[in-house]
Order: sequence, then C-alpha cells, then structure tokens
Amino acid sequence: MTPEQSALIDKAKKSVAAASLLNEQGYPGFAASRAYYAMLYAAQALLLNKGLSFSKHSAVIAAFGREFVKPGRVPIQLHRFLIEASDSRKVSDYDIGGDIGQDVASVHIDRARQFLETITQLLD
Repeated sequence: MTPEQSALIDKAKKSVAAASLLNEQGYPGFAASRAYYAMLYAAQALLLNKGLSFSKHSAVIAAFGREFVKPGRVPIQLHRFLIEASDSRKVSDYDIGGDIGQDVASVHIDRARQFLETITQLLD
C-alpha cells in the first residue's frame, strides 16, 4: 500500500468512526454523509492501484464499477452500497426538506464498514 492509499484508508476509518458518533448523537443525515465519504475514500485508494485518480465523485463511482466490479474483482453489492450512500448524501447535504433517519444511517454505516474491510483486504 502506498502512503497515499494508506492516508485514504485512514481517512475512511475515521469517517466511519465519525459516522457512528454522529448517528448516536442524533445527526443521522451527517452520519450518512460521513459513511458515504468513507466508501468514497476507500474506492479512491483502490483506484490508485490502477493509477487512476478523479476529482468528481461521479467519476470515482463509475471507475470503481468499471475497473473492479464489472471484471468481478469486488462484489457487485459494494458498487450498489456506494451508489445508494451517494444518493443519501445528496439528500442529506443538499435537499433542505430531505430527512435521513437513524435506521438508514445505520445501514450506510454498516455497509461502509463492510466496504472498507473488503477494500483494505485487497490493498494488503
């Protein structure tokens, strides 16, 4: 694992921890957003294995699917987890009337842990 990948994985781990704390304290929208970022950072770390780096979230999500899910290198549900977390993040960050419940945030947090564990194993 390169230093840049290690830094992204560390940031992902901290994001999952922050997501848990935020959800426990009654901030599920912010928790869902942090869970999404944990997955995004892990996906970025894995994409670096192929020398790929993107500034747009949509490009990271698309490349993750193209480079790792489509060829069967990672389970397809991880791509679904990332897409669904992205959708919840957009609602919680940008939709003034949008509301993410603690149960939904908990699902994203659990998925982020699973996502991060899988990606970390591939990088080790």
